[in-house]
Amino acid sequence: MALLTHGGQLAQIAKQFGIEQSQWLDLSTGIAPYHYPIGHIPLSAYQQLPQMNDELISAAANYYGHESLTITNGSQAVIKLLPSLWRDKSPRSAIVYLPKHGYKEHQHAWQQAQFTIRLYDDELPPLTTLNEHCVLVIINPNNPTAKLFTKQEILIYQRHIASLNGLLIVDEAFMDIITPSQSIISSIDDSNIIILRSFGKFFGLAGIRIGFVLANRHWIAALTDSLGPWQVNGPAQFIAAQALSDNAWHTNQRKRLSQDTLAMVEMLQSTLNKNKLYRITHTDLFITIYFNQPQLASQIFESLCQHAIYVRLCDDKQSLRFGIATAKQRTVLARILTLIS
Repeated sequence: MALLTHGGQLAQIAKQFGIEQSQWLDLSTGIAPYHYPIGHIPLSAYQQLPQMNDELISAAANYYGHESLTITNGSQAVIKLLPSLWRDKSPRSAIVYLPKHGYKEHQHAWQQAQFTIRLYDDELPPLTTLNEHCVLVIINPNNPTAKLFTKQEILIYQRHIASLNGLLIVDEAFMDIITPSQSIISSIDDSNIIILRSFGKFFGLAGIRIGFVLANRHWIAALTDSLGPWQVNGPAQFIAAQALSDNAWHTNQRKRLSQDTLAMVEMLQSTLNKNKLYRITHTDLFITIYFNQPQLASQIFESLCQHAIYVRLCDDKQSLRFGIATAKQRTVLARILTLIS
């Protein structure tokens, strides 16, 4: 089975275009360009098997505002596992509603489990169309469209899904930069709702592979049992505990990401041919550009790669997603865009 295409596959792209990996400007992901500073890590974090870290659990509970959670090595393992766990709990379930544009590993996992896939566009499917025992997956805010549903909108669906004995999954991988937050974590109760949160994107440390699942006790127990022990290595747990507790760093990170995003949107609007642009959407971790001619996204992607700049050609092949660039990186990007536009 072929792997899905994602951003962050720099080694593959560098080989494809024959340019040394060290020469590239990689803007293909939604990972913050600034990372949480890694200080001294005690030797014991490397030497001992990674037990459940009470400091990390407390830090995560405070950061996310809920104690019913489990720690994972990123969202991917959970996304892959959920269809089988749900089938065990609800054997009559057969239909899952997913965003047409979004992180495709969700769709891949449910297809592999042989569920019937029903895709929705920017708006959630009408309540009246949802089936008994169905699954609804919401990516909020969406990647790459940046579509954001309010907490109130999702709560309406949560109550309706509960009445249908269904499952609601909300992937909040990019929620850290939304102010005020539209997270529905505070609404976790005994109904079937599972919330996925990423650590690596906002904290700029995707390589340490850590994430969190928030749900009721049944789901936390089922996931913990299925995932097994030692999910997250000791150094990663130590770093995450420090990072989640550093409120001053959170504030500064949000401020500089917001400033860089606004500056980058202005640069892209002034550099690219406005006659070719359809629209620009963004969060403070990525910017997506839609073009009014289908072939333009692929052409610009190819041209950028030839100049060792790697962005994400979205699945629809009609849009490009840019990670947020620092001031120095924006200068490089603007120069190349001026050459190829």
